[in-house]
Amino acid sequence: MTERDDTPAKEDPEARGLPLVPVLLGLTVVSGIIDAVSYLGLGHVFTANMTGNVVVLGFAAAGAPGFSVPHTATSLACFLVGALTGGRVAHRYGTRSRRRWARVTLAVEAVLVGASAVVAFAAPGAAGTTYTLIALTALAMGLRNATVIKLEVPDLTTTVLTRTLTGLAADSRAGGGSGRRSPRRAASVVAMLAGAALGAWLVVHRDLGTPLLIAAVAAGLLAAVTSGRE
Repeated sequence: MTERDDTPAKEDPEARGLPLVPVLLGLTVVSGIIDAVSYLGLGHVFTANMTGNVVVLGFAAAGAPGFSVPHTATSLACFLVGALTGGRVAHRYGTRSRRRWARVTLAVEAVLVGASAVVAFAAPGAAGTTYTLIALTALAMGLRNATVIKLEVPDLTTTVLTRTLTGLAADSRAGGGSGRRSPRRAASVVAMLAGAALGAWLVVHRDLGTPLLIAAVAAGLLAAVTSGRE
């Protein structure tokens, strides 16, 4: 008779915490909040959705009313700096513990967005507040986007939905596909919509600081609980 091995299986430290899929869906809600703040409260500029931002830059360059080349250029530049930083961090630390790497970068995002909330509350009418909020939130979103790309979780970019919506339709059963990832894709769309609606309501009915504070707290909580597994 073979002797049974009663040694307990060693727990994978990367699996401790919340799986990446719900974490990234939560971050998608945060993106909706951030873009509601930036577009509605900072002069029609995006700080999370750079596809829209490039289009907005074209509008501003053509002289369309309500758009600003300096605001949009600041957002793009700070986003790229954040993405560059995120890429360097991923290159250096991403091959070790994916869980620790994700937690650190998301915690930095929370700090940057939290700093923007402090500025929004402390100096709502100051001349440099708009640029400061654009710079801080765009930097945070660039850092996060670089991290999400390196995490390589399918269909969850957290900031753009064009490819997600395309996949939702093209890969559905009606489109001849299996529809296997339809729930995840649909959840991503709902998460972005919910974040944008919440952020817009708070900007219109309260101020800029409140939605930024909510976004910072949410990002911080997700940073604290995320695992390194999908």
